[in-house]
Amino acid sequence: MSKVYFKDLSYIKELLASVEHSQLFILADENSKGHCYPLIKDYLEYHQVIEISSGEKHKTLDSCNLIWNALTNATADRKALLINLGGGVITDMGGFCAGTYKRGIRFINIPTTLLSQVDASVGAKTGIDFNGYKNHIGLFCEAEAVLVNPTFHQTLPQEQLVSGYAEMLKHGLIADQKHWQDCLENGYGKFSNELIQQSVKIKEKVVEADPTEKGLRKILNFGHTIGHAIETHLLNTENELLHGEAIGLGMIAEAFISRSKGLLSDQEYQIIIKELGRIYNSSKIEKASYVEIKRLCKQDKKNQNGELNMSLLKNIGQAVYDIPVEEELIDEALNVIL
Repeated sequence: MSKVYFKDLSYIKELLASVEHSQLFILADENSKGHCYPLIKDYLEYHQVIEISSGEKHKTLDSCNLIWNALTNATADRKALLINLGGGVITDMGGFCAGTYKRGIRFINIPTTLLSQVDASVGAKTGIDFNGYKNHIGLFCEAEAVLVNPTFHQTLPQEQLVSGYAEMLKHGLIADQKHWQDCLENGYGKFSNELIQQSVKIKEKVVEADPTEKGLRKILNFGHTIGHAIETHLLNTENELLHGEAIGLGMIAEAFISRSKGLLSDQEYQIIIKELGRIYNSSKIEKASYVEIKRLCKQDKKNQNGELNMSLLKNIGQAVYDIPVEEELIDEALNVIL
């Protein structure tokens, strides 16, 4: 599993010295290039920047073609090294492109959003969206290292911190009641290295037990079956949601399903929807979306043999996976958040 370092940005020099490479490339979008690249530039040796457009709507094969073409035109060989500097789209897509270029070159993730620091850049999942389906094409591919530093938070709008906060709350809900409480007490203003480390350690522990998502790792998808469907449905519309905003709504809906299935007590359900409902707003979703959201849920990777499966909560701090869910229950859950 990739080593995650919580170090000053100057530690980049040590990472580069520890990974033998022939050429160095930096993958960034216009935001991370403008705001984050200047913070690390002085710690880099000779390199080339590959810039792509920001946003989930650009997490596609077209963007991969730009990256692969840039590497090919620079005559990048199999010992080239790619640094993915950006949020979850950059680390997901950069890892996928690195893992497939010439059957694999090495890469380092330097996540610049809270979401990518606590979730996307850790755990070896890489990939892109395809034909409107979230993370439909991808592979498990380990980064050489992940460097996490909250300095980048200064470059982020508040909504990006709120987005990342959803994944931190999720880690608490599925595996660590104390972390859930610590996150609530912290709020979504400023995040310490310690709190980020807590969240990353929860994910690392789950991933180490099940690297390729054959079982336990599925609990990390709590809130994601419905959340991904909502996120995908609103993509490229004026009501587009950030990933964490959609996952926040997905967690409310799937907490309802957890209670309806007799897994989660009503008392804990009320606590969860009260806390999440204060933060994540469903005003952008209309009831006309029900059919489309359910259609997208059917493409979720946890489904098997035509059965729609979810990862649900047993209590705050414990999740279960591969729970069959009826379509009618999804309708009821959507009624809760709409």
